Amino acid sequence: MTYCVGLKIDRGLVFMSDTRTNAGVDSISTFRKMHIWEEPGERVLVMLSAGNLATTQAVVSLLDERSKAPADRAPSILQTPSMYQTARLVGDTVKEVISSSAPAGQKADSFGASFILGGQIKGTEPRLFLIYPEGNFIETCEDTPFFQIGETKYGKPILVRAYEPSMSFAETAKLLMVSFDSTIRSNLSVGLPLDMLFYERDTWRVGYRKRIGQDDPYYREISDGWSHALKAAFQSLPDFQE
Repeated sequence: MTYCVGLKIDRGLVFMSDTRTNAGVDSISTFRKMHIWEEPGERVLVMLSAGNLATTQAVVSLLDERSKAPADRAPSILQTPSMYQTARLVGDTVKEVISSSAPAGQKADSFGASFILGGQIKGTEPRLFLIYPEGNFIETCEDTPFFQIGETKYGKPILVRAYEPSMSFAETAKLLMVSFDSTIRSNLSVGLPLDMLFYERDTWRVGYRKRIGQDDPYYREISDGWSHALKAAFQSLPDFQE
């Protein structure tokens, strides 16, 4: 299991993902789930992945391979004219990988993977998409400004209650850390370290990027502070009257 969030604010896009992959409680590994393609001054693309590890790695590897020699291995993720066309390319690649991975007679469900794709290509607006294992996708809108994949239920309430499009990157980082802390405390299959990235609109380059580990002082402060704040809020509520 995993947990990834892509969130759109007025200033740009914010991404966060965990790195835990497990095949049972005695087989836990760390794998990066945030993947970046960048042409400084022209485009920045960020993709978060969840699901079957072999499928997600094959999709990323195929997109990378085709970007190395685009003339010979078109289409290339570095040549798409818009974010919509980029989402279509990723969706087609997902379908290609899953259909070739599932042996005859075996359900493709076990090879499923989903992705959050966001970024900006020069001359267009920043956009954020959720790509399903079937290859189709949806885009954020005013009513749905963020996407989650993986273990989504524990971290969603804080996002729904506290998100504001005018948030700064610092406020968004705090919001996402609370969301991830709630998920990590509720599900052992999601864990540190976390990868975080900010993309500021119309810069066409990766902005702030950080890996957050167990010893990160700010994460520990947020985790402890959120626990204390919840207890204080609970205790301040009126008692039930019999």
